[in-house]
Amino acid sequence: MTARPLDGRTVLDLTTALAGPYATLLLAGLGATVIKIENPAAGGDASRGNSPYARADGPAAERGDARDMSVSMLTRGRNKKSITLDLKKPRGREVFADLVRHADVVVENYAAGTADRLGVGYRAARDANPRIVYTSISGFGAQGGGSGTGKAMDTIIQALSGVMMTAGEPGDPPVRFGLPVGDLLAPLYAVVGTLAAVLHADRTGEGQHVDVSMLGALTSLLACEPFDAFEAMGLPARTGATVPRLAPFGVFPAADGWIALCGPTDAFARGVFAAMDRADLAGDDRFATRDRRVRNAADLHDMIRSWTSGLARAEVVKRLADHGVPAAEVREPAEAVRDASVLARREVVELVHPDHGPTGLLGPGIPITFSVSGAGLDRPAPHLGQHNEEVLGGLLGYSAGRLAALADEGVL
Repeated sequence: MTARPLDGRTVLDLTTALAGPYATLLLAGLGATVIKIENPAAGGDASRGNSPYARADGPAAERGDARDMSVSMLTRGRNKKSITLDLKKPRGREVFADLVRHADVVVENYAAGTADRLGVGYRAARDANPRIVYTSISGFGAQGGGSGTGKAMDTIIQALSGVMMTAGEPGDPPVRFGLPVGDLLAPLYAVVGTLAAVLHADRTGEGQHVDVSMLGALTSLLACEPFDAFEAMGLPARTGATVPRLAPFGVFPAADGWIALCGPTDAFARGVFAAMDRADLAGDDRFATRDRRVRNAADLHDMIRSWTSGLARAEVVKRLADHGVPAAEVREPAEAVRDASVLARREVVELVHPDHGPTGLLGPGIPITFSVSGAGLDRPAPHLGQHNEEVLGGLLGYSAGRLAALADEGVL
């Protein structure tokens, strides 16, 4: 197997649900040995109980037997080793400290303050290993919350971040993004921060606490668009299917679906007019320059909408592409994940069940291609506690008797 960038690194995964597990999934795909620490008293990661389940006879709403695994865990647990450990028990915290001494990174996504109360927060990890990089993903920041406290769900973060008021038409109710963007964006920043801190630790021998908030990550992304300037100028933040500030630009109906086009420059706009068989519009005073097209965006977009709605989306896209205009069909999710190039690059891959084998279901791959290194998610998600003996016996050197005693005490 081609060497991977994080080969030889060990990550302790204290995460559950989505944001944290996605961060550790990426680290695993980049080659790190990710040891997922799950609470035996709670049945492990909460996502193990998410419907639907992958069964021998296909996906189903309910679990049929103990071997069936939620599609959530099937997706997020790949390339990880699972051990059980009750961190509420003193012996459980002792085992955690032993693991930290053999690790490079800890990732957790408890509510702020929970890890410290359990005795497995950054200070405890640093005492065990001063080089440890300890990454926290929380709703509002592990080191002091802002707009909220306690547990944060993606919808709460979307609401507070302002993104719900960037989609839809002016005056519409708030629009929740279909993807859990807060849950998926924060782990990307967490991985960036983790890898930066690992480089720092390699250079200086000093570990540190990496703190990423879901609200901060999403609001920071929102601020890439100058919505405050738009407000000051009286421009709408919500523009629906089109973007009048960039005209022609937006999503338009076709006879059999929808198409997206992006033609804000003079050259692209002329291409749109030519595709419409209306090259004369380039000389129309209303549309001759970029600023004038923006000023008359409503009229321009109405004309485009009238043209696209009478044609199949493939035909609209072909005509636009023939004239050099960026355009695409709007796909359904099930169609998009089966894009031939995406599958060939293994940016989307088939999920494999640890017992039943290939499932026919698709999940995310590692959407990064290296010219030298390897990357990928090629091992199925583990069952709860599947690697207790391998990790605690092999990595830590615990004897069979000690493992049995820990199990009898309910620590494992």
